[in-house]
Amino acid sequence: MALDLRRSLARQRNVVRGSDPGYGRLRQAAAGAGAMATALIPGYLYALLIGADAKVRLISMLLAAIVAMMGGMALTGSALWPKVRTAVFFPVAIGAGMTVGALLADHTDAMLAVFVLIVFLAVYIRRFGLPFFFYGFMLWIGYFFAALLHPTVGMLPELIGAAAVGAAWVLLLTATVLRTNPTRVLADVRRTFEARAVEMLWSCASLLDAETERARRRAADRIDGRHVRLQETALMIEAWSAEDSALPAGWTASGLRRRTLEWTLALDSLAGCTGTVSHGPAELTTAAASLVRALAAEDRDAVASGAAALRDAARRPDAPGSTIAPGRLRVAALGLAGAAEDLLDLVEDDGPPPADPADDEDPGAFEPAVALAMGNLPGSPSVARDVPPRVRRWNPLGRLSFTSRQAVQVAVACGLAIWIGRELDATRYYWAVIAAFIAFTGTGTRSETFIKSANRVIGTLAGLVIGIWMAHLTAGNTPLMVTVIVLSMFCGLYLVRVGYAYMIFFVTIMVSQLYGILHEFSDHLLMLRLEETIIGAACGIAVALVVAPLSTRDTVERARADLLTTLADLLDAAALAGEGNPRGTRDPAAGPEDDAPRGTPELIIELGDRLRRLQLVAKPLTRPLLWDNSPRTTRHRLTVYGAMVRTARAAVVALPRPPASGAPATPGASGAAEVYRLVAEAARVAAAHPVPLGGGHEPDGALTAAIERTDRRIESLAAQAPGDDVLRPVSLASRLTELLAATGHDGTVRHAAGQGDAAPAATAV
Repeated sequence: MALDLRRSLARQRNVVRGSDPGYGRLRQAAAGAGAMATALIPGYLYALLIGADAKVRLISMLLAAIVAMMGGMALTGSALWPKVRTAVFFPVAIGAGMTVGALLADHTDAMLAVFVLIVFLAVYIRRFGLPFFFYGFMLWIGYFFAALLHPTVGMLPELIGAAAVGAAWVLLLTATVLRTNPTRVLADVRRTFEARAVEMLWSCASLLDAETERARRRAADRIDGRHVRLQETALMIEAWSAEDSALPAGWTASGLRRRTLEWTLALDSLAGCTGTVSHGPAELTTAAASLVRALAAEDRDAVASGAAALRDAARRPDAPGSTIAPGRLRVAALGLAGAAEDLLDLVEDDGPPPADPADDEDPGAFEPAVALAMGNLPGSPSVARDVPPRVRRWNPLGRLSFTSRQAVQVAVACGLAIWIGRELDATRYYWAVIAAFIAFTGTGTRSETFIKSANRVIGTLAGLVIGIWMAHLTAGNTPLMVTVIVLSMFCGLYLVRVGYAYMIFFVTIMVSQLYGILHEFSDHLLMLRLEETIIGAACGIAVALVVAPLSTRDTVERARADLLTTLADLLDAAALAGEGNPRGTRDPAAGPEDDAPRGTPELIIELGDRLRRLQLVAKPLTRPLLWDNSPRTTRHRLTVYGAMVRTARAAVVALPRPPASGAPATPGASGAAEVYRLVAEAARVAAAHPVPLGGGHEPDGALTAAIERTDRRIESLAAQAPGDDVLRPVSLASRLTELLAATGHDGTVRHAAGQGDAAPAATAV
C-alpha cells in the first residue's frame, strides 16, 4: 500500500515536471509579474521625490511597472554586462516614443499618421537582434502613452526618469533575486527529460495492455505525443549546454550531448520494439508490459526478471494471436529487453560518461545545434523568415526581407484599425490598434496570424464575462484589485505558451481591475474593448491575407525539405563512419573543408530540431481552418515523418563500425553503407519535389525510381545474409524507403514483402 502510494506520488511529480520544461514558464511568469508588482514601489517613491502631482505620480508608477515587466522577459541569461547594455536603452526607446507623441499632441491628424510610422519602425528594428524586439515595443508604448494621456513637453523629463527607474529596478532584480542560474536551469531541464521519459514508458505499457485496435491506436498516438515532448526537452538540454557555467562539475557539453543521445536512442528503440511486440501473442505482450512497468518504477530486480521472462517468451513468438512474422517479432522482443536494461543502466548512472577522443577539449568550441530565444526554443518565424511570399512579380514587397514585410503589414493593419476604430469610438480606438499590432508578433504565416487574432477575440470575450463579475466583486477595495492584477498577469504569462487565448483571458480581467482603480470602469467600457478588439483582429487578418501573404503550405514545404536534406546528410555521415571515419566527416583530401558534413551526433540533434520545426509550422494544417486541406491526412503524415526520424536515428546506431579507426570496413558493412547512401539520395530527391502535406497527390517518378534502386540493392544484400549485424541496418534502411514512399504518395506506409509487420508507422522500428 505504502509502495503504491509512493509510486503514485512519484508519477504525479513527473507529470508536473513534464508539463513545464526546466520550469521555464514559471520563471518567465514570476519574473514578469514580480518585476511589475514590485516596480510600483520605486515608481511611487520616485514620484514623491520629485514632488509630482497625482496624475504624474500615477503615470510614473505605470511606466516603471511596464518597463520592469518587459525587462523581466528581456533580461534573461546570467551574464551581467549584456543585461546592462540592454537595459540602459529602455528609457531611451520609451522616451523617444513619448517625445514624438508629446510634440504632436495638439495635431490629431499628424499624431495618427505618425502612429502608423511608429508601429512600422517598432517592427522594422527587430532585424537588429533580440534586444531591438523590446526596444521596438517600448518605442511603441511610449508613443501610445503620449497619444492616450497627452503629456506636455515639460513633463517628459519626469516621465523618462520614471522609465529609467523601472529599467534600473528590473536590472537589479534580474541580477539578484530573479537572476537565471544556468546550472540549476539545466538540471531542471534534465529532470524534465527524465520525467517525460517515464511518462512515455507508461504510454508504452498502455499500448502493450491494449486489447482492441482502437485502444492500440490511441496508445500509439500518446507515444507519438510523448516523443514530440521528449525531443523538445532534448533540444533544450542541447541549447542550455552552451550557456556559461551551466554544466555540472565534471561534465563537458559534448559528453552531455552523448548522454542525452544515449537516452533518446534507447527510448526510440524501446518504443519502436513496443509497437511491434504489441501485435504479438498475449504471453509476449503481458511479459513486455510487466517489464516496461518495472522500468518505469526503476525496480532493478523486477527489470532483470522481466527481461529474462520476455526473452523466454520470445522463443515462442508463433503462439496463437500473433499478427507479426515470427522472426521479426522475436527480434523486437529481444530488442525491447535489451533497451530496457540499457535504460535502467542510464537511470542509475548519474555521473558523466567516459571521456571520448571526439569530445571537444575546449569548452568554447562547442556549438549547439539549436539556440534559445528568451530561454525558449525558436518559434515559427525562424522557419518562415526564409520563405518568399506569394505576390505578383510587380509587387515590390516580394523583394523585402521577412522583417520588412511584417513592418509594412503592421503599418497597414494599424492604419486600418485607427480609421475603423475611430468610427466606433474616437478615444478608445487604441484597443483596435493593439489587436492589429500584436497579430504580427510571434507569427510567421497568414494562418498563424488568423489563429492568433481569433484567439485574442475568444480570450477577450471569455475574460469579459469574468472581468465584469470580478470588477463588481472587488469594487472599492484597492489592495484586493492590485492583488488580482498581479495574479492575472502571472497567470497570463505562465499560460501564454500553452495558449494565447489564456493570456488574453487574464489580461482582460487585469484591465477591468485597472479601470476600477482609475474609477473609469463600466460594463459598457469592456464591451467597447471587445468591439475594438474584433476590429483590430479583423484588420490584422485581412492584411495577412492580402498584403504580401506568406503561405502556410509554402512554409511547411520549406521545413519538410530541410528535414529531408538533414536526413540525407545524417545517412551520408553514418556511411562515412561505417567505412572507418569515427566522426562521420569527410576526408579532407576529398574536397574543401567547408563542404564536409557535420558529425553524426550534431546531425542527430539537428534532425530532431528539423522535425520540431516542421511540426510547429504545420500545426495550422492539423485544424479544419483552410480550404482544400485534410487535417487527418496532415496529422498522419507528421506521424510518418516522426517515425522516419526515429528510424534514421536507430539506423545510425545499428550500422557496424570498423574495430579501429582507419581500419577497412567489412564487405557487409560496406554494402550497408552503400544502401544508406542510396536512401540519402532518395531523401534528397524527395526534398527537391514539393509534396502537399495535407492532400493527396500522384507519386513523383524520380522518387519512385530512387526508391526502387534502393530496394533492389537491399534485396541483394539481404539475400547474401552476411550476418545479423548487417541485416539490422539493412532492415532499417528498408524501413526508411517505406516511409519515404509514404511521404511521396498518399501517406500510406507500404510494407516490404515477407516482413508481415502490421505495426503502425508511429511505433514500428
